[in-house]
Amino acid sequence: MSHRSGRTCWKRFAAVLVPGVTAATVLGIAMAQGALAASFFISGQRFQVAVDTLRSRGVSIYGMVDVSRAGALVPVVVIGARNATISGLCQSVVVQVPVLGPYTLRLTGGEQRPVEARDLFLDVTSATVGQANLEGLDIGVAAGAVTKGPISPEDRNSQFFDPNGFAQQAVSSTLTDVRVTAVAVTAATFNVPDFGVRLKQGRHECF
Repeated sequence: MSHRSGRTCWKRFAAVLVPGVTAATVLGIAMAQGALAASFFISGQRFQVAVDTLRSRGVSIYGMVDVSRAGALVPVVVIGARNATISGLCQSVVVQVPVLGPYTLRLTGGEQRPVEARDLFLDVTSATVGQANLEGLDIGVAAGAVTKGPISPEDRNSQFFDPNGFAQQAVSSTLTDVRVTAVAVTAATFNVPDFGVRLKQGRHECF
């Protein structure tokens, strides 16, 4: 009995899936090894980041505009932390594969031991937090006058950075049940215990 009509053309599958999924996998591995580059054109595709608990020292929040390789401008809110520890990390991105439909890549870590990051920046388009506790909070500080938290050097030198723009800063923060839709994450170091990668057919996002 022939099963030819039901077979998947793996060469075609790989050709379609690799550009999106491999890039995301390399991003995750680079994050785990603490070798993530701090400056790049974004793809423009949104992905999800979910965190059970995010503890940060040296916090900044400011507006920015990211640029895709195709030249699209994407307004974002940048959440920065000089030092961060993360428990229960999940990152997911959905890739649409012709004929086969959506596939989801999920990266996880920090279940048994916390993830540790230095100079962490999340470029987000939306975010929700179950509970936010902040110490030494300043709301309405000029972005160019932020001192308690970091400003990305690439952002500071960008034509889209407004030093007089609205920003917030805090000495420290503890955030629980964090749900973020982001276009980029960068860090000087990002050390991920219990690092896992899983590719699954369908939509299996973090939240």
